[in-house]
Amino acid sequence: MYAVMTTGGKQYKVQEGEILNVEKISGEVGAPVIFDTVLMFSDGENVSIGQPVLEKAMVHGHIVEQGKAKKIIVFKYKRRKRYRRKQGHRQEYTAIKIDRIEA
Repeated sequence: MYAVMTTGGKQYKVQEGEILNVEKISGEVGAPVIFDTVLMFSDGENVSIGQPVLEKAMVHGHIVEQGKAKKIIVFKYKRRKRYRRKQGHRQEYTAIKIDRIEA
């Protein structure tokens, strides 16, 4: 059984018991989270596709961790012009454990 849901402008294929890193969602560790924008649901033999979302489908989970991803370097450079800009960035994320999928 799996579902395709959307959060933070991205789509994720989720299964029960899976831990998923998504864009930052406000909330404490252990707080329940419900995603109601489910685009597709499959129970193994039947597939339901929303137009654009499924009305009664929800994904339930809880927050496992609030953190920051590994640092990346943004480096801009133009040759022969003495132009160099170096900037670091760490994206914040929320780790969510999927408890159950309702359809």
